Amino acid sequence: MSETKITAKYMGAMVSPKKAATVLDLVRGRSLEEAKVILAFDTSKAAKMILKVVKSAEANAVNNNKMDKSKLKISEIWVSGGQNLKRMQPGAKGHADPRLRRTSHIYVSLVEGGKK
Repeated sequence: MSETKITAKYMGAMVSPKKAATVLDLVRGRSLEEAKVILAFDTSKAAKMILKVVKSAEANAVNNNKMDKSKLKISEIWVSGGQNLKRMQPGAKGHADPRLRRTSHIYVSLVEGGKK
């Protein structure tokens, strides 16, 4: 029987991809419950956004595919750069300096695996 991958994504998250990637490394390959605990106690803004995506993927697996919540595991989790918002920062002598507000696309894939 082939493994069914359940995915969820958060497009346009207002956090830079580099900051989100540091949090993703903490939960990659872990069980769903373990990942949720790690993200819940992480104080970064990126962790809150990633937790939302993980919970959404969990809901997709349980409600749409009737999978067992206790057997779910994060198979893939990655981030890519989203649209950059161009903003201006006041500069010296009355001119403006350009600044980029970076956004991210966060993707999560879950599979149903055995208990460790």
